[in-house]
Amino acid sequence: MIGEAPGTSRASVAGCPEECLSAILEKSREEGTAAQAASTHGAKIVVVMPAYNAAKTLKITYDAIPQQAIDQIILVDDGSTDKTLEIARELQLTVFVHTRNFGYGANQKTCYTEALKEGADIVVMLHPDYQYDPTLLPQIIAPIKAGEADIVLGSRFLSGSAVKQGMPWWKFLGNKFLTALENWALGLKLSEYHTGYRAYHRRVLEEIPFSLNSDKFVFDQEFLVQAAHLGFSIKEVPVPTKYFAEASKASFVDSTIYGLSILALLGRYLIYRVFRVESRQFQSIQARYRRVQ
Repeated sequence: MIGEAPGTSRASVAGCPEECLSAILEKSREEGTAAQAASTHGAKIVVVMPAYNAAKTLKITYDAIPQQAIDQIILVDDGSTDKTLEIARELQLTVFVHTRNFGYGANQKTCYTEALKEGADIVVMLHPDYQYDPTLLPQIIAPIKAGEADIVLGSRFLSGSAVKQGMPWWKFLGNKFLTALENWALGLKLSEYHTGYRAYHRRVLEEIPFSLNSDKFVFDQEFLVQAAHLGFSIKEVPVPTKYFAEASKASFVDSTIYGLSILALLGRYLIYRVFRVESRQFQSIQARYRRVQ
C-alpha cells in the first residue's frame, strides 16, 4: 500500500507563498517519480549497516545478501567493543568508525551521508544482527526501481504473526498502539513504523533534513514523520523476522523510553501543523531556497 499525507505544508521562500511553493514542489516530485523508473534502471544500490557489537551475526548477514543485486556495502561501527570492525575489514566492506558510541540515530546519519557521497541511487538499511532476511533485498528495492515508491518499509506485520515469530507480546502491543497513533497523526495506513529494514530513493535523503533528527532510536520515526509530511510515497513489503539470543533487542525500559519519545515527537509535529510553529525539522531542504533566473 502507498500512503501520502494530506494537506502537506511547507515554509515560504523568497517571494513565493506557501501555496505556490507547495505546488512547485509537488509538481517537481511528480515529475521525479515519473522519471524514477528510467533513472534507476542502472541504479547504484548501496546497503548500509548501522553496527554496534555485531560480531556474532555480521558474517551470516553478509553471506545471505544477494551480491548480484547490490553494488556496495557500507558499515558504520558505532564504538563497538567486540570484533565487529575486524570482521567488517575481513569482508572488505566500506567501513567507517565513530570515535565513540553516539547512538543508533547518529549511526544512520553517517550511513546516509556516506552513501550519498558514494553516489548511491537507492540506499537500503539492513541491520547486521540477522533479524531481517537479507535475501529479500531485491523485493525491498523493487518498488523504488519501478518508480512506485520513494520509500519502502519491510513490515513484520504483513508476514504472518510477529508474536509467533518471537516478538515479545508487550513489544507487539506497544508497536500496534504507536502505529495506530502515527497513522492517525500522519493520515497514513501503514501496518508498522518501527521496522529496521528500509530502502530510500536518493532524493528522499537529499531533501529530508535528517541531520536535525535525534541521535537515538527515535530517529527512524522522525524520518518517517518528515517523509510523510513532505509527501513522499511509502510502500510496504512483507518480511519475516527472527528473534534469537544473538540478535540485538531493546529491553522493556528502553522500549518504554522509545515509546514516550515517539509520543513527544507526534506532539511536536501536531503543534507544528496546527499552530504553524516554526520548525526546520519538518521543512524540506529544497524549500529553503530557489534559483533565480
